[in-house]
Amino acid sequence: MLLQQLPEDVLYQIMSYLDCRSLSRMCQVCRSICVFVNRDAVWRRVAKQFLNTGISRDGKDIYPHIPLKERVKIAQNWCDGVCRRATLLKWKTKLLPWLQLERDLLFLSQAADIGVHRLQKDSGRLQRNPSQIYSGHDGDVCRFVLTDSHLISGGSDGRILVHSRTSNVSTQLSGHNQEVNCLDSKDGLIVSGSRDQTTKIWTLTSKYPRDTIPMYDRVWSVAISPTVSSFVTGTACCQNFSPLRIWDAERLECVCSLGSEFRRGAGVLDMVFESPSQLFTCGYDTFIRLWDLRLSPRKCVMEWEEPHDSALYCIQTDRNHMIASGSSYYGVVRLWDKRQTECLQFFQLSTESVSSPVYCLRFSSTHLYAALATALHSLDFRQNPICIR
Repeated sequence: MLLQQLPEDVLYQIMSYLDCRSLSRMCQVCRSICVFVNRDAVWRRVAKQFLNTGISRDGKDIYPHIPLKERVKIAQNWCDGVCRRATLLKWKTKLLPWLQLERDLLFLSQAADIGVHRLQKDSGRLQRNPSQIYSGHDGDVCRFVLTDSHLISGGSDGRILVHSRTSNVSTQLSGHNQEVNCLDSKDGLIVSGSRDQTTKIWTLTSKYPRDTIPMYDRVWSVAISPTVSSFVTGTACCQNFSPLRIWDAERLECVCSLGSEFRRGAGVLDMVFESPSQLFTCGYDTFIRLWDLRLSPRKCVMEWEEPHDSALYCIQTDRNHMIASGSSYYGVVRLWDKRQTECLQFFQLSTESVSSPVYCLRFSSTHLYAALATALHSLDFRQNPICIR
């Protein structure tokens, strides 16, 4: 019996023993085998082992519109640091920009406005002139988040604006008397943190805060759990308690504090829920930490240290093996493999004479975008690696 005459389930079993190089060579056997090998089902097992292929740990496919074989090719470049660098936008005044990425749209805050830039499908570059602008703050936008129906922004004027994405209607939420450093929103719930040392809980249907929690410290970061039953606050760590605390979203009681050995000033600048039980944090103490919230007591189960002793301003994960982090000096972006303790790749985006933190970064399967004080940079990883052509 010829290979292509075998039942499909047998072929799948045979292909499951092959690595990416061998699968690519199988595509050269004949046309019918090539068609079979190019199926996503054949590449799914291999894809789970690579960085940023869009297959999360629970098996969900984040980029179903891109063939898995192509994503595995690009993932090899993420591992090897093979990319093309570009500066997409520049501005003269130093800002603290923030980013959000949604399919082919890049949302970028500059001073008091948030511009929506469309990304070109083939090149990954963006239209310089925004197709839409969200405005209304009297000061700079500090943070903003996207939901399916709204864009919610917090500014240095202490206000939170809820912009409808389907109309020109904006609602102002008043409550903080100093800059809103952070906010998050899920399923109609909004949690904000401010320099005024409070955390406030809002709903999309009310202009006034539902509840206020005194924090007795500046709040740098917040994150709502995927289950929306709790949220986490990260403070400046200038008081005698842990900067990381978990709160019950209904009762507003502190469920627990995470960690106890933070040094004074080791504020938490960014945090990301990868699942209801896994939380990643970073900040001034130069560490990325993974917290397992299923354990009792909840504790840090893994950490990665920034090798140049720089504060970490932002992180993002691919929900599988990769972490990307932005450092406080020279625009350094690092890629980490969670299965290793050492940094996998790093990219310096600013010069020694014009040093800037990476205030925010976001990535897709093919590009990484990083916002610095005076420019927006991109790394394009769509180069064909030799090993799996």
